[in-house]
Amino acid sequence: MLRRLYDWTIAKAAHPQAELWLALVAFLEASFFPVPPHPLLGLMCLAEPKKAVRFAAIATIGSVLGGLLGYAIGHFLYDSVGTQLLALLHLTESFPKAACYLREYGVEIIVIKGATPIPFKLLTITAGFISMPLVPFILASLVSRSISFMIVGVLFRLFGAPIKRFIDKYLGLVTVGFVVLVVGGFIAASMLGGGGSKQADARCEHAAPIQP
Repeated sequence: MLRRLYDWTIAKAAHPQAELWLALVAFLEASFFPVPPHPLLGLMCLAEPKKAVRFAAIATIGSVLGGLLGYAIGHFLYDSVGTQLLALLHLTESFPKAACYLREYGVEIIVIKGATPIPFKLLTITAGFISMPLVPFILASLVSRSISFMIVGVLFRLFGAPIKRFIDKYLGLVTVGFVVLVVGGFIAASMLGGGGSKQADARCEHAAPIQP
């Protein structure tokens, strides 16, 4: 099933309304859709490198708006919908850890982890569940999603098609490097340095399952 969804998503890159499909996939992925929009974004950028930054901006906006849906699911519908979604996406075991980290670090986790391959939907649903303040959540989502998608957009805009193979192979490393450049080492140092942070990390890694 996942492969069929992936193939369906990729096929939308050649659709006349590809930009709308990109926005929709980015929106849905931020709350429950299992396939990330990056493959679709990459193919669209490959076809039209000069529009790569535009495509990345569309994906960013769609994902942030979709994050609000994920937030609403976690905040208002966790018991009836959220738990089933997490189970369907195989994220149930990760949920208590995510809730712990969000309580301990707040927007810092969304900025850093939301720009990595960690499912963004896990962070959005969890943020709603713990009732994270909405404005900081939106701003952090905007930063993290911009980082994630602009990696693809900027690289395609600068280097064109040859960068595709590099992104496919080293997306994780490129993402980490981009986060370091944009966010800087300050946030990472504040999270990882000091005994208090290490104690928080230990608590979160052993967080107990959350019962609905």
